[in-house]
Amino acid sequence: MLRFANSEYLYLLWLIPALVVLYWFTTKNQNKILEKFTGEKMHSVLFPLRSKLKSSFKFGLSLFSIALIVIALANPQIGTKIEDMKQIGIEVYILLDVSRSMGAEDIKPSRLEKAKFEISKLIQKLQGDKIGLVVFAGQAYIQFPLTSDYAAANLFLNAVDFNSVPQQGTDISAAINLALKSFRYDDGTSKTIIIITDGEDHEGNIDQAIDEANSKDVSIYSIGFGSPAGVPIPVYDGSGVQRGYKKDNQGNIVLTKLDESVLKTISEKANGKYYRGSNTEDELNSIYNDLAKIQQSEYGSKRITEYEDRFYYFLFPAILILLVDFFVTSNKSKWLAQFEKLRGVKK
Repeated sequence: MLRFANSEYLYLLWLIPALVVLYWFTTKNQNKILEKFTGEKMHSVLFPLRSKLKSSFKFGLSLFSIALIVIALANPQIGTKIEDMKQIGIEVYILLDVSRSMGAEDIKPSRLEKAKFEISKLIQKLQGDKIGLVVFAGQAYIQFPLTSDYAAANLFLNAVDFNSVPQQGTDISAAINLALKSFRYDDGTSKTIIIITDGEDHEGNIDQAIDEANSKDVSIYSIGFGSPAGVPIPVYDGSGVQRGYKKDNQGNIVLTKLDESVLKTISEKANGKYYRGSNTEDELNSIYNDLAKIQQSEYGSKRITEYEDRFYYFLFPAILILLVDFFVTSNKSKWLAQFEKLRGVKK
């Protein structure tokens, strides 16, 4: 099986006909100028070493080497091995709170940034498992669906900030319900939800969401980020300079407190476990160790073809042709002069 790893470079082959037209036009224009300057009989006297045939030959060599270099840049590859690989693992949806209260800095550098860091580390450890991300505040949105493309998952994770959800608030139940709707339940794969929040649930029906998770055999783990005593929420301007703290309508500084009771209730009722977030521990790693004990299921298969590069089959000849072109002159050679005499070519 042949393919090109960088097929976009093949468009450069359109340079070949363009260069042919340019060469023809330039040569024709030069001949017209020479004809105006002197007659054709004088050409052999004024330019005794000029050879049209060798000039065309050198141009052809240059075109051929350019074509080979373009193909080498496209990197042709040969498929050497095809095998079907079973995809085995579990499915995990992480629900990440992006409300303004997650900007508190009792967890360094902030609750949200620490959570993103832990999620990124978890993604790097996953092998075969599918992971998805739901961001929520007053509403819930899928940042990326269940995937085993961990590079793409990290890319979308990096884009998460407080503007990912326009409506402020904290609706944990909406995030749980969205994750439950996003799972596929016909493949028999074990499914888990991990909630990362400060636990300040302001709306929604948590009990109904928990019952729905239990009915679908989805366990829910949770990580609580923050201080139960309460801390202010810093406010920064566009330049990243802190301008104070968030205040309510009466001008009082708002304190955000970790509500562990809500998260503990969710995890206990949904066959999961609650973890308290901290500056030093990696709570998601502990959860991953728990998930590793879950019996993994086959959720599909993937046909993988191994390819080997073959660009050097074109690059080395191109270099050789360029070297030949460099040493071949455009002047007439003795054997060419004899050949032209035999053909009756006028000099």
